[in-house]
Amino acid sequence: MNGKRIRRYFSEDFRKQCVREIDRGISTVSEVCKAHGVSAAAVYKWLGRYSVMRKKGLVQVVEAKSATRKVLALRQEVQELHAIVGEKQLRIEFLEKLIELAGEQHGIDLKKSTGVRLSSGSGTTVKHGKTTGR
Repeated sequence: MNGKRIRRYFSEDFRKQCVREIDRGISTVSEVCKAHGVSAAAVYKWLGRYSVMRKKGLVQVVEAKSATRKVLALRQEVQELHAIVGEKQLRIEFLEKLIELAGEQHGIDLKKSTGVRLSSGSGTTVKHGKTTGR
C-alpha cells in the first residue's frame, strides 16, 4: 500500500439515522462504530452536528432494537452457526472414518448398499430375499 488512506463518504441521511439511534438509546456510539466501521471521532462529530438531544442537554432512554444492534446480533449468530457447521463436519468425517475402519476390520465395504435390512421387530434379518435368524 502506498500509505494513502481511502476516504469514505457517509451520506447525511445515514449520519442522521445513526445519531437518531444514539439519541433514542437504541444504539451506543461504540455499537455504531463497530457495525458500520466508523471511527468514534466521526460519530461524535455527527452527534455535535445533528443531535437534538445533545444540543438540549437531554438524555432519553428507550429500549428497542435498532438496525445497528440487529447487524451486530446477526454477525454474532453467523459466527455461532459457522462454529456449529464446523463441529458437524468434523463429526461426519469422524463417523465416515469409523465406518471405513469397521469395514476394513470385517472385510466388507459398509458404504455400499448391501441389501441388508432388519425386519419390523421379528429379530430376523432379510438378506437378498432370504430370511435368516439372528
